[in-house]
Amino acid sequence: MPPYTPQPLSDEQRQQARQAAAEADAALHITQRSEPWQHLAFKAPNAAHPALHLDDASGIPFLQDIVGIENYQLRAVTRATDGDLIVGTCAPMPDYLGYHAQTLGLGKARYLHAPIDGSAIEVAKASQAPQVLDPLCQAARDAGGLTIHPYMGIKPVWELAKSVADTTHTPVQVLAPPPPVTWYANDKLLLHKLVHGLLGPRWLVDTHHATTAAELAGHLRTLAAKHRRVALKMTRCASAMGNRLWTADQILAMDDSSLLNAVQTFLKDKEWRTDDPVVAVSWEDATDSPSSQLWIPPKGQGQPRLDGLYEQLLEGEEGVFQGSLPSRLSQDVHQQMAFASLMIAEVYQALGYVGRCSFDFIVVDGQVKFVECNGRWGGTSTPMSLVDRLYPDGRPPYRVRDVILPHLIGHSFQDVLDALGDDAWRPNNPQGRFVLYNVGSIRDYGKLDVVAFGKDLDDAELALEERFMERVEALR
Repeated sequence: MPPYTPQPLSDEQRQQARQAAAEADAALHITQRSEPWQHLAFKAPNAAHPALHLDDASGIPFLQDIVGIENYQLRAVTRATDGDLIVGTCAPMPDYLGYHAQTLGLGKARYLHAPIDGSAIEVAKASQAPQVLDPLCQAARDAGGLTIHPYMGIKPVWELAKSVADTTHTPVQVLAPPPPVTWYANDKLLLHKLVHGLLGPRWLVDTHHATTAAELAGHLRTLAAKHRRVALKMTRCASAMGNRLWTADQILAMDDSSLLNAVQTFLKDKEWRTDDPVVAVSWEDATDSPSSQLWIPPKGQGQPRLDGLYEQLLEGEEGVFQGSLPSRLSQDVHQQMAFASLMIAEVYQALGYVGRCSFDFIVVDGQVKFVECNGRWGGTSTPMSLVDRLYPDGRPPYRVRDVILPHLIGHSFQDVLDALGDDAWRPNNPQGRFVLYNVGSIRDYGKLDVVAFGKDLDDAELALEERFMERVEALR
């Protein structure tokens, strides 16, 4: 359970959220643009239908900067159970699938290896190949339907669902928001406008936007006169991949020509499309960078649910995500995060959002401020859901982080698991501390993700930082 149980929104607050949704819909025609996909929208679970899990992250720009990203699609395994299907373009890992099914006891899924069509991370597009589409269609025929549970509700996922439905004439559902709602939720500028109108400016950092390099340069200079650091942000990039950070002194020291050139260089590097808005913001001195994790059911099937509040582990000045742990922040901060998250989630639900969603915040002088929405599965929700599957009666203290160890390069997943010995988590093994996932990049990059359990959060962190490292040292 989350560390803070939120107060339910009042009827008046929910009505305010629905009104905000209606205004956004009137301005952006989200419902109208979603209409072509409504026959595939998720309505209710059907136990007779298998789920297809695929982690296609191609809708997020600049993921090529993440080491081993082409193998991250194996995170989809964490959501699978008996009879489910998983599609990926990366090589199958029978030892990891066996670990998931037998060691963790989470069910046996079938992995379909798709041929790369374009980029390796374009999994949904690759799934249209006959050697993948044919068995997907057969599974839908055999079961009388199929549920597709993707990483993110991008258009290629919905096109895949349409292909299966049209071929099999069976009901196919997508457990994700339709593409127009997906993009509304993941756009930083649209989130800013929504929060400003619904909750007020105190929930936001000083923000401007523009569609030309010259205007952005002017906004940076204005911001630099008031704030110690400033930044440009692309509206649809994850984490720090779409950001460029400057100190105010750097901005103020540049003449107009140099500043314009710096902005143009940033826009070129980020493959900016002419007339797309870009955001200029103050980069605040935050004390913490927490996130909220939510589940949003279809309209009419319950209110959005707060599943957890987390402290994010960020690296470098621009804040690259490295892992998370359940929040130890104050109850006041938890209350602010919960209220604001549930209000925005109500808006999203009214627009047709379904599935996993999270919000990133910063805390400045005790006030919670929005950073972005992650309208998809992510680096915190994936292990959180995995822990919930292992401990359905309540989460024990745990810590999650990326691990990159050069001496693991060339080793298999099974090598790492064997090195952990009795420290590897198994049901009814009180000594087990570690669960492994996102393991596709071990052999090529020495990289994987680890969940560490402990008596408390400090004990879990010590286990991860010391005990885990000691055990895998044997593979050097």
